[in-house]
Amino acid sequence: MSQTPQTPLLDTVNMPQDLRRLRPDQLRQLADELRQEVISAVSVTGGHLGAGLGVVELTTAIHYVFDTPNDRLVWDVGHQCYPHKILTGRRDRIRTLRMAGGLSGFTRRAESDYDPFGAAHSSTSISAALGFAVANKLSGAPGKAIAVIGDGAMSAGMAYEAMNNAEQAGNRLIVILNDNDMSIAPPVGGLSAYLARIVSSREFIGLRDLAKRFARKLPRPLHSAARKTDEFARGMTMGGTLFGELGFYYVGPIDGHNLDHLIPVLENVRDTGEGPILIHVVTQKGKGYAPAEAAADKYHGVQKFDVVSGEQAKSPAGPPSYTGVFARALVAEAERDPKICAITAAMPSGTGLDRFQQAFPDRCFDVGIAEQHAVTFAAGLAAQGMRPFCAIYSTFLQRAYDQVVHDVAIQNLPVRFGIDRAGLVGADGSTHAGSFDITYLATLPNFVVMAAADEAELVNMVHTCALHDAGPIAVRYPRGNGTGVALPSVPERLEIGKGRVVREGKTVAILSLGTRLDEALKAAERLEAQGLSTTVADLRFAKPLDETLIRRLLTSHEVAVTVEEGSIGGLGAHVLTLASDQGLIDGGLKLRTLRLPDLFQDQDKPERQYAEAGLDADAIVTTVLKALRKNSVGMVEGARA
Repeated sequence: MSQTPQTPLLDTVNMPQDLRRLRPDQLRQLADELRQEVISAVSVTGGHLGAGLGVVELTTAIHYVFDTPNDRLVWDVGHQCYPHKILTGRRDRIRTLRMAGGLSGFTRRAESDYDPFGAAHSSTSISAALGFAVANKLSGAPGKAIAVIGDGAMSAGMAYEAMNNAEQAGNRLIVILNDNDMSIAPPVGGLSAYLARIVSSREFIGLRDLAKRFARKLPRPLHSAARKTDEFARGMTMGGTLFGELGFYYVGPIDGHNLDHLIPVLENVRDTGEGPILIHVVTQKGKGYAPAEAAADKYHGVQKFDVVSGEQAKSPAGPPSYTGVFARALVAEAERDPKICAITAAMPSGTGLDRFQQAFPDRCFDVGIAEQHAVTFAAGLAAQGMRPFCAIYSTFLQRAYDQVVHDVAIQNLPVRFGIDRAGLVGADGSTHAGSFDITYLATLPNFVVMAAADEAELVNMVHTCALHDAGPIAVRYPRGNGTGVALPSVPERLEIGKGRVVREGKTVAILSLGTRLDEALKAAERLEAQGLSTTVADLRFAKPLDETLIRRLLTSHEVAVTVEEGSIGGLGAHVLTLASDQGLIDGGLKLRTLRLPDLFQDQDKPERQYAEAGLDADAIVTTVLKALRKNSVGMVEGARA
């Protein structure tokens, strides 16, 4: 006899209010449908899959138990927020994830009231949730704040800084530790779920408070012994001693995929007067999708894929990625020099250092999500005579700026920085764009700042970094594939602060830094076709500037244009300062700077982002023609439109 098919529940749930009208025994079906919807959507868009699959039940339970958005739900990083977006009125747009004009791949305040705090970098959730909780407490407003933070994010010191100050929030703050990787939990099952339900219950907490009040009336030695007995008993049965020392009432561990365990505990915690509280849930990244469960990375980040087979769409064959070229070059340097070591902050594969780790496991250090520690650790290595390479995404290096200034630059220590994802990054949008590193590094005394125009230049710059012991040095390079140039069999040591001319002309000078060099050369071809002889220089160094080359170009051409993949305050500002200081613009030189616009650009394909930013060949040509007031400028602008 065939079974009657279940009526789809997800179609009836557009907002959490709809979810709360369901019976508890319907939540399992809803979670299963939600998981399939996430898989289906990400198969079309690509993006972060494994983390979201791991929190389907947890997301369902939180929105079922708590009064979101009045209760503020803050997701750490946001990789896992796709199920949350589906349940909070964005299912109809979920297949626009990470696309131009579509949903962000992370939480974003402008998208929904259910995203009270934007995230994309790690370990911010507890601090933000504490802010919401204390604000409600001070204003007398109702509402709790719930921070969901992963075990990896708990490797960052910021999480503990927040927890150390959480006591003032009282029972308005709830932290859910999503343990999906580090095996910090004892085995979960029926007994641990039973204990979690008991110790989070109002009756138990009330009895415990009564005992605490009684114990306070005892002589000090007996009072102290009673307190330690309570902590020891709960620590022995459930763990959580560290969190208890930080002032949190610990509950867990519980199975994060078992709704029958999750719902009662969350309800108990919601209604208790104890606080702040930490709930320890254990989940499985990639849960419910066999290809993800079997993959080493649990399908953390995926291309578009076939749902049945799990096979991901392959990118067209092309040149090697800049990340891969950096990694191979660094391994080659380490083979020649036993003092070279490498540091990454929880991104071994993202920075290519997994290759280095395989070759030199004793000289590669993954310090977790702790960029501040990574930089100062590298400084300590350098001070003791090692040659450390600190490989960190541009956007993440921002988190360690004080350490870069205080621990590296002021002491003039030869730390080498490999700055990946420099420039715009496409689908990850403004939170991951490497927009500011030229500006924030080139302003520092003692620093050398390089930008690779292609893969061959990157190899040479890694070699230059390896041999540079005079102080801190950085090389920046973008996300994605290179240009396809041949890599040098023997790398060249570049002279510090010296650029190169790749095309010689007389009227227009284009001063390029980084991988906009191809666009500069295209622009030069078009300008030549209009009778404007054009020089193209690859400056290589944002600091120190090649003053001799720049002075020659500014004094021998009618128009000069700087081009960089960075924010205002970078190369263009330094060239303008040089020209001003040396009186090079007094004679009527037309000097223009092209850089990223003074705004946070939304996600899109990188080539569209750069066109929007005015950093492609069209924009360079238009800038030159406007500077010369040529009549053809209208035609060029019309073509761009």
